[in-house]
Amino acid sequence: MRYEDYMGNVARVAVEVANAESESELTDHTRQMLTEHHVTLTAWTELAPLLAPLRAAVAAVADGDAGDVEAVNRLLTRFPPRLHLSAHDGPGTAHLHYAPDGEPPARWLGRTCAAALAHVASGAPEVTVGRCRATGCARFFVDQSRNRSRRFCGNTCASRTTVAAHRARNRGE
Repeated sequence: MRYEDYMGNVARVAVEVANAESESELTDHTRQMLTEHHVTLTAWTELAPLLAPLRAAVAAVADGDAGDVEAVNRLLTRFPPRLHLSAHDGPGTAHLHYAPDGEPPARWLGRTCAAALAHVASGAPEVTVGRCRATGCARFFVDQSRNRSRRFCGNTCASRTTVAAHRARNRGE
């Protein structure tokens, strides 16, 4: 597994959990990662200690706030990563894990997301986190595009913004 891919996957989990309002909003990507690491989420309320500090850290990193270091450091303090090497994908695939497998969901996600956001906030070029620029959308996204120029959380917001701009031009606004 390439380190850039792993960091992108972990950052995507952080963003997805920060965007979610319930367990039903988690994608198969996050569910698979939890399953692979023997983490069982039985109720969304289990994540209560994590959600506010995680959302604050993701927002600070996405917005490039001067306070991104403080927000991420608060998350790191509350959920300190426990680094270890894992080769669960087979020989020659060793990569860092930030939490022991099987930990309670808030702790495992907290440690893992804190480490990923620290990596992103430190200016690592392979992964960036952004906030959707569509009017009325405050969702976050992970940008691993070649030139890191993504502006929207998805095609729906990008299309809606493009159509609105087109209609405004046609009205002469």
